[in-house]
Amino acid sequence: MDGRDLVRSMSVVGSGRAAQGLRTVRAAWRRRRIDAAGLPPRGAERARVPGQVQGAEPGPGGGLIRFGRSELRITVAVNGAVFWGWDGAGPEPSYALAGSCPEPDPRAMLEPDKDGGWRVVAERVTVVVSRHGAVQVCTPGGVLLRRDLPPRWWEPVGGGTARWMQRSQVAADARFFGLGGRAAGPRLRDGTYRLWNTDPGGAFGPGDDPLYLTMPVQLVVADAAAHLVFHDTTWDGRVTLREGEEGAGSGHDRAGRCEMRMEGGPLRCWVMVGTPARVLHTWASLTGAPALPPEWALGHHHARWGFGSEQEVRRIVAGYQERGLPLDAVHLDIDHYEGHQVFTVDQERFPKLPALAEELRRDGIRLVSVVDPAVKAVPGNAVYDGGSAVDAFVRDAAGRSVRGEVWAGESVFPDFTHARVRKWWGGLYEERLEQGFAGFWHDMNEPTSFNAFGEPTLPRSARHALEGRGGDHREAHNVYALCMARAAYEGLRELTPRERPFLFSRSGWAGMQRYGGTWSGDVATGWPGLRASLSLVLGLGLCGVPYSGPDVGGFDGSPSPELYLRWFQLGAYLPLFRTHASLRAGRREPWEFGPEVLEHARVALAGRRRLLPYFMTLAHLARRTGAPYVRPVWWGSPEDRALRDCEDAFLLGDCLLVAPVMDPGADRRAVQLPRGRWYDTVTEQAYEGPAQVLVDAPLSRIPVLARAGAVVPVRGEDGGLELEVWAPARGRTGGGLVVPDTGQGRDDPAIERYTVRLQGTDVVVAREPEGREGCAAEPPYPVRVRGLG
Repeated sequence: MDGRDLVRSMSVVGSGRAAQGLRTVRAAWRRRRIDAAGLPPRGAERARVPGQVQGAEPGPGGGLIRFGRSELRITVAVNGAVFWGWDGAGPEPSYALAGSCPEPDPRAMLEPDKDGGWRVVAERVTVVVSRHGAVQVCTPGGVLLRRDLPPRWWEPVGGGTARWMQRSQVAADARFFGLGGRAAGPRLRDGTYRLWNTDPGGAFGPGDDPLYLTMPVQLVVADAAAHLVFHDTTWDGRVTLREGEEGAGSGHDRAGRCEMRMEGGPLRCWVMVGTPARVLHTWASLTGAPALPPEWALGHHHARWGFGSEQEVRRIVAGYQERGLPLDAVHLDIDHYEGHQVFTVDQERFPKLPALAEELRRDGIRLVSVVDPAVKAVPGNAVYDGGSAVDAFVRDAAGRSVRGEVWAGESVFPDFTHARVRKWWGGLYEERLEQGFAGFWHDMNEPTSFNAFGEPTLPRSARHALEGRGGDHREAHNVYALCMARAAYEGLRELTPRERPFLFSRSGWAGMQRYGGTWSGDVATGWPGLRASLSLVLGLGLCGVPYSGPDVGGFDGSPSPELYLRWFQLGAYLPLFRTHASLRAGRREPWEFGPEVLEHARVALAGRRRLLPYFMTLAHLARRTGAPYVRPVWWGSPEDRALRDCEDAFLLGDCLLVAPVMDPGADRRAVQLPRGRWYDTVTEQAYEGPAQVLVDAPLSRIPVLARAGAVVPVRGEDGGLELEVWAPARGRTGGGLVVPDTGQGRDDPAIERYTVRLQGTDVVVAREPEGREGCAAEPPYPVRVRGLG
């Protein structure tokens, strides 16, 4: 027993922190007892490395290389992705992959390399394996991108799960991105990052790690090329990164370094090489196309923990309507439940919820329901009784249901790693649909269980089905939320076959985009929290999750009018645009911050409504290509090192560059421009990149610049689609893509392609033919040309 835990227990009880203080102490001790009985002691371990190469056996797309104490299988897939797995680890089974593994590339060949090693040569990549087991990833031209040193395992002498460590080197100029949702910045600085989905237990800022959604996915950007590496293991681990230095030491470059230490699971990984766009496209082909949101989900959402009643919801909606402010969705938090019990409604405070939902829908507003995974463990609770009947809940090593402490009190947790449980859970959303809800917001699904000390989650020894393989929470923890999202998404597809399911989740894992998006979680109110909001969205997009956004204004506290407005202006250009706050936080309605903020917020809301066709187009392109809506400014120019270090601006698709204001009192800001001509979308002043320019950023707006030659689909004054075309520079052409969409059905509309050119003093816009044959045609929509002075 740790004396510090005893002190923490007494402090929680003594402080009276929430009504659950004593129960969280009991839960923490119960969790400790379960693990003490259910987890075998680690004991003595034996270290192992691959040893010397013994031989190789060619196979489809690569082959098997044998070493003295290990073996390595390498396969290049037809999409250019490289897989390798040690000691029999194959690409499947995997929670990350969508469907079956891609076919091997028949053109990739295994052949001997110098110094006794082997190499696999493919069209897009060459993989070289040394005689000691180091793996090098090179461009087709032979430029080294990544070198994984021989791995090391620590195997329990008496048998059990082996820990492992992999050290890697990258180019000295390389920069690291990814690893899921990280608040410190889209660019990952030197430090150690944990791979364990975690509820931080309060509002977080840039220095807090880990957070709710972690992934062993790195995007590494260097002058020669970008590459994405995914270590496909769901176990707890830590990644330590060190950026390289060019010209360090005695005139030599010092390589960038990565060290990954995992507590278990297979040592297997995928690597994709190319431009950022190609890498993310390949990643989406492996892990699944992003779910397509309905159009209303790309509008403005208003949420709060503490609406409390139908009357309060009506008051908030009336406030928007009376002031002529667009509103597309209202979110109900756990206070609309009966006693915080999932899939219930408090009939006293929400006596006619279906009627309220229908009333709002007639005004173009949807209701979104929070859904927590924990089920109150009390007979008579319909969800608990139904789950018990199908043996749905996680058990400990002794076969007893694992109980935790959550908002509803003592609760049990469905085992979403079992297909039968997912089927049962997905059917429960019928009750939500009957109540009139159109979307779903998954919370507390790391999973979180309140504990006075120790980790705020289930015991590590808790047993899970893991699709019939069997295992414990050490392996299931990081994919718990992913499997919950799958259960909901598949259930909703059956219950509403003609509609697009809409859900977003606080936690998840690689492949989360197949089922929906995510949001920041409880980001702290303050200027650092504003910066963290953008970091999270950018980082998640580079891991393949394009739909995300923060709690505008921060989850806790009361933002100043200026901070709230700047956050609101940023949110208007992010995929999920949602205001939200804690029960004890200040208000978040725009009119609560004074008339000046209200008018500026009105402009931001009108701008978002006008850009909805562009956001819908970006959603379709994300589904088809894997490209995120929100992209780093280096997206099209990764070789530009000044852009690689830019973290306070972003590209929205290919057409717009958004430069939010991140500091108090600022009315101007510097913007790092990629190459080409860019127009201020308000003044139409032109700037030439690559360059750093100083632009106006009055309180009324944040700088947004349009790329010369861009075609931006917007909503016209009559509500129809209109093309906003920005004049190309002299001697240059432009163009853009448009995906017209009704916003709700499951059909995939055709992509319309437009070209833009200067003809004398005129800007000529033409629609390209759908096939190779035919002539360009006039656009079927009104065209507004800008940037001609």
